Amino acid sequence: MNTSRSRGRTPKALRTAALAVLLTAGTLTVAVPEAQGDSARAETPVGAAGGVTESVVRVKVPLPASFGARPAACDWLSYLRYRSSDGPAASADADRILVAQPGILEGAGAFDSVARNTVARAAEQGVHIEFWALDRRSNCLEDHTGVDSGDQHTAVDYYYRGKQVAGRTFAGFVGNDQLGWMAKLGIQQTVRDQYDLLTAELPDQGLRKRKVLCGGHSLGGVVTGYFATADFDGDPATTADAGYNQCAGYFALDTTVSTSLADLSGSIPDDTNLPDVGLGYGVVQAGLDSGVLPRSLSAPVLLNPETMTLLAIAGVGAVQNVNGESDLPSYLPANTNIEATNRFLFSKDAATFLTGTPAVKDFRLTNAAVLGALLDDNSVPLAFLQSSVGFFDGGPITDKNFPATNGSSGQPALFGIRYKAIPAEPHGPLYTWRNYDRVGAADDPGYRSSDGTPFTNAGEEVTDIEELARSLARQPLDFTEQYFPTKLVTDIELATSPQVKQLVVHPDGLTANPTLTVLAGDGLLAGRIPADLHPVVADGYQHLDVLTAAPVQNNGQPEPVSTNLARFARAPQ
Repeated sequence: MNTSRSRGRTPKALRTAALAVLLTAGTLTVAVPEAQGDSARAETPVGAAGGVTESVVRVKVPLPASFGARPAACDWLSYLRYRSSDGPAASADADRILVAQPGILEGAGAFDSVARNTVARAAEQGVHIEFWALDRRSNCLEDHTGVDSGDQHTAVDYYYRGKQVAGRTFAGFVGNDQLGWMAKLGIQQTVRDQYDLLTAELPDQGLRKRKVLCGGHSLGGVVTGYFATADFDGDPATTADAGYNQCAGYFALDTTVSTSLADLSGSIPDDTNLPDVGLGYGVVQAGLDSGVLPRSLSAPVLLNPETMTLLAIAGVGAVQNVNGESDLPSYLPANTNIEATNRFLFSKDAATFLTGTPAVKDFRLTNAAVLGALLDDNSVPLAFLQSSVGFFDGGPITDKNFPATNGSSGQPALFGIRYKAIPAEPHGPLYTWRNYDRVGAADDPGYRSSDGTPFTNAGEEVTDIEELARSLARQPLDFTEQYFPTKLVTDIELATSPQVKQLVVHPDGLTANPTLTVLAGDGLLAGRIPADLHPVVADGYQHLDVLTAAPVQNNGQPEPVSTNLARFARAPQ
């Protein structure tokens, strides 16, 4: 989940501040996870399947005292550890360890499919690797209790009706005034967290340099760039601690390993190339410290803690009964945020958005169709939230022309390049979901847009909706991120300020190690893939598909992202 380019001439300091105000953190909430006890490390098994064993690891790495008061859980770092079930139990004995940074509004759970597929693919070649999906420190604020119940009604009752689950009552979404400690949670602390985690888990620097591959998805590529160029002991002359010397190589998933947002596109304005002498950074930091600027990115529609939670709740329903008729739209309580989000996602045109008729609750949808409507590239308008999980079925389909004109390529960075579709008949048939591997089958009606263009085809569908549901609803660390630190984005946006430039101590670190770049053919760099990177391009993939794609594709071939990651992990660096 990521970022965007802008050709405007607004001064950078004002533009960055305006971004933070626009993405206003409304009332956020949290039930803080339980404290981890006296031990400095805890590893809890999640399960094993397909030759891959998963666990969740938490390591105590307290923040500096200067961050101020915060929940005890926020002094811990967490990651999902995937390893070959037939491989060594100790990470240090693995052949390679891939360490992945998430993108904007993304948690460790989003890497579930690509991590499993990569570990399994390498094991087929006799190589035992591990994949560590990192969670940002601020995810300590999330309360998974309702989702973890495994029942959709129970989850809704927990988050909205005060119902206790496992002896807990939801405390609400955390407000900006409770997030003062996050005002300092920027790029410097983010890369420090990765370094501290690596040195705690793999104390031997020589081993890290031989075995660790550092990378990420979306914004995670930029974080990896800052990690590679960082100095961690305060003495640039000593390089054993330098970021590039913690990695044998780098990998980028629909992103680039760099210290700039210039190559990426999505929804956050890019550098205008105006000079910055530090004033902008100081103004923004003062706004974060005072709380005038929100410490966590949020927006009134779709991108806020409540709607991130709703994605997981929709996943719960699909895991429970994927083809059963959903009552989620009517079971959810009515509030302004839910109503606005439903209208934004389920309006065929501007008139429907303004009137609210027909509403999503007027259509009969299976649990799979609800989830597909929320995340499929032929439905959701925001490119950085799109995956290719199949298509609607079971009744008439019509063009979706809100918020952009269907088929328009005027703003592919924001809305993507796929035609959008929506069920056409309220109070009518039960709309089902045709999974990715059934698109193009003999019984596929082959729905077309009003101009005769097919909405999709088998080559453009790559993610299994049931796997996506499990990643959303069955991971101990979330797929989405409810509390993304505003400072992480503003720091990178203000990359030319002295305060951020000084963090790039070893600029040659970006090219010090081999790099694998894997891009989504229809993702954020669609139509402008930098040839000098010599990337692997996954045709038909959207931005999220590089993480969520099924192990076998509709052409009968193994999934290309994990195949190339496994190959990169096998190669001598």
